[in-house]
Amino acid sequence: MKKFYAVLLTAAMVLSLTACGGNGGNKDQTTSANANNTQESTPAQEESKASAETKESAQTTEPAEAVETVQLNVAYMPNYASLWSVLTAIDKGYFAEEGIEVKLWEFADGPSEIAAMEGGSIDLAYIGHGAHKLCINGQATIFAPSSVHSTDKIIVLPSSGVTSIDDIANLAGKKVAYNAGSSSETALNGALTAAGITIDDIDAYEMDATNMVAAMSSGSVDACTAWNPYSIQIINNCEGAVELEFATNSVNLSSWICLPTYAEENRDILIRFSRALYKAMDYSSKQENWDYAVGLYAKQCAKDKEACLVETGDAKWFSIDDIKSGIADNTMQDYYTKQQQMFIESGNVEKEVPLENYVLFDVMQEALGN
Repeated sequence: MKKFYAVLLTAAMVLSLTACGGNGGNKDQTTSANANNTQESTPAQEESKASAETKESAQTTEPAEAVETVQLNVAYMPNYASLWSVLTAIDKGYFAEEGIEVKLWEFADGPSEIAAMEGGSIDLAYIGHGAHKLCINGQATIFAPSSVHSTDKIIVLPSSGVTSIDDIANLAGKKVAYNAGSSSETALNGALTAAGITIDDIDAYEMDATNMVAAMSSGSVDACTAWNPYSIQIINNCEGAVELEFATNSVNLSSWICLPTYAEENRDILIRFSRALYKAMDYSSKQENWDYAVGLYAKQCAKDKEACLVETGDAKWFSIDDIKSGIADNTMQDYYTKQQQMFIESGNVEKEVPLENYVLFDVMQEALGN
């Protein structure tokens, strides 16, 4: 019996030791150690502990706030109107704040940019007035405005017989170069309409904007409608060239666009890009900062900065307040409505299209924090 009880006692002790081992034993030891630390800690230790807990809490919440870094291929044209805001956003780090890396690609005109988007090589693009008709016709979607101006220009050589805006009708029968589908075509139609003639009355030559410089320099054409930087090159290179500015009671807008499918699938990216862009626009729209923005543009396009400064007078550069108030009082909507009416009157758009079909005012408002 004594041996039996001894065996039972030994077994009980083994079971007791086993029960105190493993995870349960470690937990008890950790709790005990923490208790001792709490009792013996100094105020400095308590502050250090609180700081560590705060840091740990912040690290826990960071992943929820972090955004995925995206790389965007962005199309631009080599002029101030195209680059004034996007270069500022890059240089000031506004895109970096939104987790966006921008790679810029140069194009001659808006239709070429849209074709590149359709081909998959470009994500977002800046367009001038003329290419907006492609947006109205469903090829692209506008997600941010950039600038507006209410005048157009035409460049004439002495051979044109035109010396002022009052005798543009003398272009009848003359060779005139323009770029189809862009603001060049819009400007030409505006000038001819103001003179009481049509494109059928002139010898119209459709060509790329870069070729207009050579055509005007050689005297192959008598006049053209171009935009900066090409218009400046023509004025500087062609003896006797005169640039005539005329009001057409029109609204010439420039905007930022993407494909409709891209907008549907990447709304968050559009908002992030727009937020950064609007910060840049707010800074560089101020006249005291034009010199800074022109410097970025001149460097990007390897141009003389002083020569580029003239382009700051090409348009009204939108600030955040301009866009916010413009949407609130329908000024911005009226701009796009009037623009569409111009395209309908010129025959470039067949019929009226609801603005919401191609202008994302909701994205604008969300990016502005409205």
